[in-house]
Amino acid sequence: MEEKKQSQQQEQQSSQPVRPVRGPGGRGMRGPRPKIKNPGKLLSRVIGYVMQRYKIAYLIVILCIFISVFATVRGTMFMKTLIDVYITPMLGSSDPDFGPLAAAIGRVAVFYVMGALSAFVQARLMIYISQGTLKDLRDDLFTHMESLPIRYFDTHSHGDIMSIYTNDVDTLRQMISQSIPQMINSAITVVSVLISMLILNIPLTLLSIVMVGVMLFCSGKAAGFSS
Repeated sequence: MEEKKQSQQQEQQSSQPVRPVRGPGGRGMRGPRPKIKNPGKLLSRVIGYVMQRYKIAYLIVILCIFISVFATVRGTMFMKTLIDVYITPMLGSSDPDFGPLAAAIGRVAVFYVMGALSAFVQARLMIYISQGTLKDLRDDLFTHMESLPIRYFDTHSHGDIMSIYTNDVDTLRQMISQSIPQMINSAITVVSVLISMLILNIPLTLLSIVMVGVMLFCSGKAAGFSS
């Protein structure tokens, strides 16, 4: 009789539907990557987080970017002065004096040295800022997760939780150390080069802008057809 009862209980248990249990484990299949609704707000939030702890260091980084871009543009603009003021007058001279030319080249060399030193200081400070921010982010995440209820860990796999500490935080590190400084550098470079072009020749500057617009339009059309 006992064996009969046990067999009946086993049949009842096997006939009951098995409910899936979500718990710790590997990461399952994922859907499409979520789109950022307001990237400007996210960027300002990240910059604000960095400024809370490394405000002075980040301001020095921005200053170094300004100096580096200025040195590059100044060296490029010097080519016109070098040819028109120093080289061209010496072509028709029987006894050219290279002293003023050497002095001018020395002044431009100072600008290039300043630009190189600024780039070096920027790289060193960005290592300090990015690594410090990386540690602060993980500390804040760990402190926040200590206050979460147990059901959060029962409904999220270990892979998703650890991905926040590794992949997501590392993506923010790349954004802070590379993307944001490169964006600032590009914006300052575009403005500086545009101002320099307007100073040299306004009609050629307008022609260059028109051609850049045509090139972007044609590139977009070609990319659409190729895809």
